[in-house]
Amino acid sequence: MLTSTFKEGVSMKYINAKAVLPESLIRELQGYIQAGYVYIPATGEKKRWGEKSGYRRELQARNTEIRLQYHLGRFMASLAEQYALSIHAIKK
Repeated sequence: MLTSTFKEGVSMKYINAKAVLPESLIRELQGYIQAGYVYIPATGEKKRWGEKSGYRRELQARNTEIRLQYHLGRFMASLAEQYALSIHAIKK
């Protein structure tokens, strides 16, 4: 088994089909692809971007705080400087 890790931190395992699949299924797959790689996704629900690392929650908390500060009277330029964002990003 080989493992490849991509820059996003995702690793994929390469397994020889003969080690895990019945011969009849291998022949069926060979009707579609010869000597190549086939990605088989995991079952279940796929997590959205940032859910695994918790970064999505961090951004949501930050954005909630930005909105609160803005409604309390802080200027966009001040918020942009504090959070190292552009004014355009603050407006979003």
